[in-house]
Amino acid sequence: MTEGIGDKYQEETKYTRESLKGGILDWDNKPEIYKEYPESRQIELPPFDTIETTDMMEALKRRKSIRHYSGKPLLLEEVSYLLWASSGIQRVERGNAFRTAPSAGALYPIETYVLVDTVDGVAPGAYHYSVRTHQLEELRTGQLAHDIVLAALNQKMCIEAAAIFIWTAVFRRSKWKYKERAYRYIYLDAGHIAGNLTLAATAVGLGTCQIGAIFDDEVNAIIGVDGKEESAIYMSLVGHPV
Repeated sequence: MTEGIGDKYQEETKYTRESLKGGILDWDNKPEIYKEYPESRQIELPPFDTIETTDMMEALKRRKSIRHYSGKPLLLEEVSYLLWASSGIQRVERGNAFRTAPSAGALYPIETYVLVDTVDGVAPGAYHYSVRTHQLEELRTGQLAHDIVLAALNQKMCIEAAAIFIWTAVFRRSKWKYKERAYRYIYLDAGHIAGNLTLAATAVGLGTCQIGAIFDDEVNAIIGVDGKEESAIYMSLVGHPV
């Protein structure tokens, strides 16, 4: 069988005792781990302390991919909870903010965007999640369901979701430390975040379905990222199951 790009990448990014010798991190040029849109309209995300959740065992038993949704709107409190649970700040220790999902080297290369269709109090459109401030930042308004269906290889279930979480990677955050091996960790990081989302959604009676089959640059265009320094890598539908 012919060796492909993936095979070569796997082989050439293996760690060996020799490859790990030496190397100094350039701390003066460490990339910022927060992305924000200061010129955008900010939407405060409300507290979610009163949201009732099932226990972890029940969430694990009930979790499954949901492909049909009722059209019932999400509450903004639910969106707030899901954003925090999937990738929000969990604790601060010695001046460092750690998040609910693990990240290699605590470099947090994954950014979260939300395409809103039906969320109480939020206009349909594309938004960015500011982790540092726990806010939504408005990027554009308008119905984007048709665009995202086409960008997700015509998966029509995207139309039914109340919201779609889109995860991008800012590659240089991880490459600063891990060089080419960083891509391994970036996709693991996205998986950790998606796993958190699925369980958190199940725990509050919502459903999710993860999507990896996308036309990358069509999704990038919807949320306004360049596809080079930052690119979409994963998505998840969120809504009330039928």
